[in-house]
Amino acid sequence: MHFSSSVNRPPYEAQSGYLQVTSGCSTHNECSFCVFYRESRFKESPLEEIEADLKEIKQQGRPYKRIFLQGADPFVLPYDKLMTIADLIHQYLPSVESIGGYARINNIEDKSISQLKALSDMGYSNPYFGIESGDDVILERTNKGYTSDLIIEQCAKMDAAGFRYIANFLNGLGGHEYGLKNAQDSANVLNKTNPTMVYVSSLTLMPGSRMYRQAQNGRFIEATEIEKLQEMMEFIRCLTTPTYFKAEHVSIAVPLAGYIPEDKEKMITTLQNVIDHESEIRLRRLRESIISL
Repeated sequence: MHFSSSVNRPPYEAQSGYLQVTSGCSTHNECSFCVFYRESRFKESPLEEIEADLKEIKQQGRPYKRIFLQGADPFVLPYDKLMTIADLIHQYLPSVESIGGYARINNIEDKSISQLKALSDMGYSNPYFGIESGDDVILERTNKGYTSDLIIEQCAKMDAAGFRYIANFLNGLGGHEYGLKNAQDSANVLNKTNPTMVYVSSLTLMPGSRMYRQAQNGRFIEATEIEKLQEMMEFIRCLTTPTYFKAEHVSIAVPLAGYIPEDKEKMITTLQNVIDHESEIRLRRLRESIISL
């Protein structure tokens, strides 16, 4: 198998098969909180290499139902190449029902509604969009490379095409005393979209990231663990779009899962109970025990 870096995936993709179609990050690899993909420059995998890997996966004999494409944002690939890759996947792995992967919201800009529908028909479903925040101040500060307006615009295209997708919210990204605004702005943006799932991870400052260096020299003040829980609670409170909410990443101090709006109050009550009875010191110990995301 051709992997230029270790396999990266959300926790819920543990049972998927993995196929590298790009390496590295397609844009600037400069999001201030990110340490992934630094070791590999961006490149597209040749179709010959992809086909060789599919033959190897086939020889393994596992009847995968889902393939999770590898690379920081494989959906940056042009429409025609994505369609060819789907053809090859179904040719070699007929058990596969869906194809996912990580994605940036601007990966969708060059794809029309009709093309997104065709990609959906070929099995592309529920790519994981690292939206992170809907607050324009935070998007600019963290160098995400897009605005909240682009999030809404591109999600509207996917919604119109019936193209299913997952949106990530990075809890704590705003830092100390900015969490509630981040929660409100992010929920307001996502309320204008229709994600299959809103997935939540929590900011953990990893050595090597620009945000880690900013925290060391006092240019970024990390939110407390209690603040992060308050932010997540406000995010849930403001979120109204019907979706599945899942916060079960290793970085999450209080795992939660449920449907919006049906389970909203139950999740808020769970968070409030922890806020009322848990100590910052104990929660911080959990954060400091994280060595890998």
